[in-house]
Amino acid sequence: MAGIVAVAAGIGQWRKVSIRCADGPIMNDHRSMNAAEKAEWICRQARGVGFDLCGIAPAVTATTQASGETALDGTFEELVHLPEWLARGYAGEMNYLSDPRRGDPRLVLDGARSLIVVALNYNAGLPYSMEVPVTGGDDAPRGWISRYAWGDDYHEVLREKLEAVVAAMREQFAEPFEARAYVDTGPIIERIAAKYAGLGWLAKNTCLINEGVGSWLFLGVIVTTVDLAPSVPAGEPPAPDLCGNCRLCLDACPTQAFPAPYVLDATRCISYLTIELRGAIPEELRASMGRAIIGCDICQDVCPWNRKAPVTQLAGFQPRQLASNGESGNGKQQESLFAPELERLASLTQEEFSTIFRGSAVKRTKWRGMVRNVCVALGNSGVERNSVAHKRVVALLERLAGNDDAVIAEHARWALGRLSDRGSGPRPTRD
Repeated sequence: MAGIVAVAAGIGQWRKVSIRCADGPIMNDHRSMNAAEKAEWICRQARGVGFDLCGIAPAVTATTQASGETALDGTFEELVHLPEWLARGYAGEMNYLSDPRRGDPRLVLDGARSLIVVALNYNAGLPYSMEVPVTGGDDAPRGWISRYAWGDDYHEVLREKLEAVVAAMREQFAEPFEARAYVDTGPIIERIAAKYAGLGWLAKNTCLINEGVGSWLFLGVIVTTVDLAPSVPAGEPPAPDLCGNCRLCLDACPTQAFPAPYVLDATRCISYLTIELRGAIPEELRASMGRAIIGCDICQDVCPWNRKAPVTQLAGFQPRQLASNGESGNGKQQESLFAPELERLASLTQEEFSTIFRGSAVKRTKWRGMVRNVCVALGNSGVERNSVAHKRVVALLERLAGNDDAVIAEHARWALGRLSDRGSGPRPTRD
């Protein structure tokens, strides 16, 4: 998910070390390649298959003990705080985050020596969520799907590229080695690995920020037994934290999901609520969710480092088109996942949902979760009472309130009550 894991991923400074690969012919004689040359060669391969950034982090790091002796430690500094974060309940229902392998990369692969970390820009060239009107010119209420989920499933896109890198390594390196590739689904916390691979710093919203690229980045990791020179030399610090005194991301969060800078309470994060949470959304958080139906981009939308973020040229990350069933409230026959019409999404059947979102990251939320989320967004839409749109929305929610699924029905009833309470009040402007 760039779901909550995507939101919690940080993107750091674009250090020269992360693009150290020099131009020129690719070396084919593995016997002449030392650890630094192998790292450079792998970086070249990663950029060749389309990744924007690549860096190497050690799976085993050297630390200085109080006695002055040097010891090997597979735990990055941030991972020391993971047990406390879990104990506070900030992971919610994401029990997979308790996997002990997350605390030590060496537990992921026996004999692991290096982490190859890559990043791929997914910033489609369309306005940010806070720049898009709540309704279209036809007064039909619009929702918001997080930018990362507009196009093809990033898991598959990155996995294919990572497998190409691994295949190239097996062809290039004669010595036996093991390698495992992960994209947001394995026991590696990619954003932390990315920091120590020199790709950027972990921001106050827990995202990885790269000084040249911003934070609209998908991250992937290859854990390998190959000994590679780290992108950040031993004894040198990773990319500096350039957040400074800025706290725009913290203050903009509508559900106040950051109890402190650099700390995310996932149970209050809109990405978690719309994707990872399977049951009822806590009622006290629903009004603050605005029109979000899949994920949330607000903390990244307001980040100054994203104001000049480059735009991806990959067609697969552009918003998918929604084929209409002819029942759109505004009569349109086709629209995209960019600020989609809520009434259209609420009317999807299970079969339509499966067809439209095949090969999309949206499928993780499942049909039930999406309809639940759309009910909340409709309740927050602020459609004017006695308007044509209000009549349509109320009729739709009344049908959903009679749904056999208790969760959908309860959220539809909440939305009906909220629209009734709002009357002709002001529309939300930020969410």
